[in-house]
Amino acid sequence: MQLNDLVRDLDLSKNKAELLASRLKEWKVLEESVKVTSFRARQYSMQHFFSMHENLVFCNDVDGLMVAMGMKHVPDEWRLFIDSSKLSLKVVLLHNGNKLPSIPIGHAVHMKETYDNIKVLINCLNYDKYKWCICADLKVVAIILGLQQGYTKYCCFLCEWDSRAKDKHYVTKNWPLRQNLEPGTKNVVCRPLVNESKIILPALHIKLGLMKNFVKGMNRNGEAFRYLFHKFPRLNESKIKEGIFIGPQIKKLLADEHFHGLLTGKEKTAWETFSRVVHNFLGNKRASNYRQLVYNMLKAYHKMGCNMSLKMHLLHSHLDFFPDNLGAVSDEHGERFHQDIATLERRYQGKWNTSMIADYCWSIVRDSPEVKYSRQAKRPRL
Repeated sequence: MQLNDLVRDLDLSKNKAELLASRLKEWKVLEESVKVTSFRARQYSMQHFFSMHENLVFCNDVDGLMVAMGMKHVPDEWRLFIDSSKLSLKVVLLHNGNKLPSIPIGHAVHMKETYDNIKVLINCLNYDKYKWCICADLKVVAIILGLQQGYTKYCCFLCEWDSRAKDKHYVTKNWPLRQNLEPGTKNVVCRPLVNESKIILPALHIKLGLMKNFVKGMNRNGEAFRYLFHKFPRLNESKIKEGIFIGPQIKKLLADEHFHGLLTGKEKTAWETFSRVVHNFLGNKRASNYRQLVYNMLKAYHKMGCNMSLKMHLLHSHLDFFPDNLGAVSDEHGERFHQDIATLERRYQGKWNTSMIADYCWSIVRDSPEVKYSRQAKRPRL
């Protein structure tokens, strides 16, 4: 087990890990009973749970995989997270309440987030059998529900909100509900792949959208806006101007008293209301007056001159659609999976196949808190 810890800490590929083990054995540092090929064969016990279709690796037996990993699969207790990075498209099962580890059940390289690709993915995973709730960013949600991509007039999957009628934004709250998602009507181009009731709105992406709107509405010549460049020197100028931040950066800014002190007037009010919504609604805690908190934030954003985005519209018109505990079903844990599997992707050096996902599942079992090792696994952090 100490050898496995050393390999992980050094971020070695499988071939280099075997070479290291072989050399240590020659130098009499390892016992004779240690198998040098364990790095090559360790994933075999779980590899048969995965199949490959072109560039897509998917789990062919979710129930069997869960049993092999020492867990019980109850579909209502898990949510399906679909997202992509620069390298790959990933599909992960996240436990509601986040008490169990994330289980990868799909991985594809050079596969874009398109309707046809996600349709193949859902069919391969036998979604109709399990019918998990789906947590993803709003772009993926739109694809799954068959909506047209881009800046469309009717981009909300719940109602007929007119995104271009800016004179009615912040004023009209109740829009006509969509009766169905029939292709050819109201920017619907394909038949939905899942029922809209199975969609969980992504708390993290809602937060990122609110942050983006706030920064774009700030005074570009103000001290608070200039401070952002000092606070995040590694972030390029275009991202700061567009308000493109990640979750940990927003957390740092929310805790920064100096930034809060530089804000004045409408910007300060908007930031304070945004902070209250983040801490009392978009997390594990839902305050009893969360409706008033969201209303105050939207009102402050309106006074600040922020345009209403789809994410803000969902808070304005569909607050009841959000789950009671957003922290328990958040997409944030899915985003962390990108970081967790990045090391393994580098170890396989671009040769992504069923072995890599099986290897990751093996590491989850090995790092189970019920099993004691000499060292704790170090998971990458955002």
